[in-house]
Amino acid sequence: MKKILVIWLLFISGFTFGQEQLTRILFILDASNSMNAHWEDQTRLEAAKELLAQTVDSLKDIPNLEIALRVYGHQSPITATYQDCNDTKLEIPFGQGNHDKIKYRIKSIQAKGTTPIARSLEAAAGDFPDQNSKNIIILITDGIEACDNDPCVIAKKLKDKGVKVTPFVIGLGMDLSYLEKFNCIGPYADAETKDAFRNVLKNVISKALGNTTVQINLNDINQNPKETDVTMFLYEAGTNNLLYTFVHTINRYGNPDTLIIDPNYKYDLVVNTLPKVEKKNITIQKNTHNIIPVDCPQGFIKVRFINATKPYQIDTRVMQESNPVTLNVQKMNTTDKYIVGKYNIEVLTLPRTYMTVDVTQSSTVTVDVMAPGFLTYRAGNSVNAQVFVIRDTGKPEWVCNIDATTLTGSWQLQPGNYRIVYRQKNLRSSSYTIEKNFRIYSNKTTSVNL
Repeated sequence: MKKILVIWLLFISGFTFGQEQLTRILFILDASNSMNAHWEDQTRLEAAKELLAQTVDSLKDIPNLEIALRVYGHQSPITATYQDCNDTKLEIPFGQGNHDKIKYRIKSIQAKGTTPIARSLEAAAGDFPDQNSKNIIILITDGIEACDNDPCVIAKKLKDKGVKVTPFVIGLGMDLSYLEKFNCIGPYADAETKDAFRNVLKNVISKALGNTTVQINLNDINQNPKETDVTMFLYEAGTNNLLYTFVHTINRYGNPDTLIIDPNYKYDLVVNTLPKVEKKNITIQKNTHNIIPVDCPQGFIKVRFINATKPYQIDTRVMQESNPVTLNVQKMNTTDKYIVGKYNIEVLTLPRTYMTVDVTQSSTVTVDVMAPGFLTYRAGNSVNAQVFVIRDTGKPEWVCNIDATTLTGSWQLQPGNYRIVYRQKNLRSSSYTIEKNFRIYSNKTTSVNL
């Protein structure tokens, strides 16, 4: 099944960064018959026309910018025996203030024919008045090449003519194996919904109009930018003014995603790892590709019961070895990611379970905890009572107090030897103190009568 995609082609000839130079954007719209199929609550063509019209509107007040419109598949209906592979036409040529003309023409386009992508790209190279401007093509289509030409061959021909081609491919809900076919001409990204398409198209336009890009490298212990999938905040430096929020992404080529941010600010970066990593007073250099390295080597802590027969609800406090403040409360039988280093672990069992772990790069350190058992008690009269665990040294260690206002109750305790010390509340002499020893086993209940 065909899906909608966008291809961004940047034709550069004689362009150098930093010039106040004319930019020309040529939109190529697919009006082939398959664009009549539904996508979300519209046809593909209706959605494409709507988004394209919004984009054209947004470009009205951009200085040093001209736009044009080419359409294919809109003149000759496709039949079972015929497809017109020359059905491609420059509908609105480049010019100043032609935005309304383009929007008006877009409105009347109907989907009829085939999908001559290669021939449209080849013809598009001649749509630009000259190669002295920054020349960009944005192709909106839902299909693969339907005629006899190969877009990769056309790209090579353009390069052979001295025109540098840098494509940007956005597939919407497409089979990624098809998107791989665009490897011959450049990188690609995908967006599966109309809203995602709108955002990605906006990002493409931003890249087309500016030469300043940013790549944030979250480096591992070997200074390789392999860490990812974490939220990043970019604040105006020295303030609480949050300007950008991104979830860090590694693209299909194994590189950090390219971002478009305003170079007119200095930034404070917060990477929301555990613990968070901050980088202050970052300057973005205009008219170039900026790389911001941040050391974020990470590994994993996994907390689990090794013999539980039921889902016990016990939390675990995780703290940096050098900082007693709770960094994270981790659920049992979960795995969380942490910056490389030593951590103190407090499992909120009764009695508490403590240990120190060492998180190393890309490895998982496992905290194994024995499953608890249960103490149930019943008293004939109200009692003042406390429960103690008997450690290997034989020394009692306090665990919990029994509620003096109830005659029955239960506690979830770790396996081991225990002692309950109590006195009936109405007996006013310490000589009435009673001790009872008992043992707790994982997943089992021990009952004590007081």
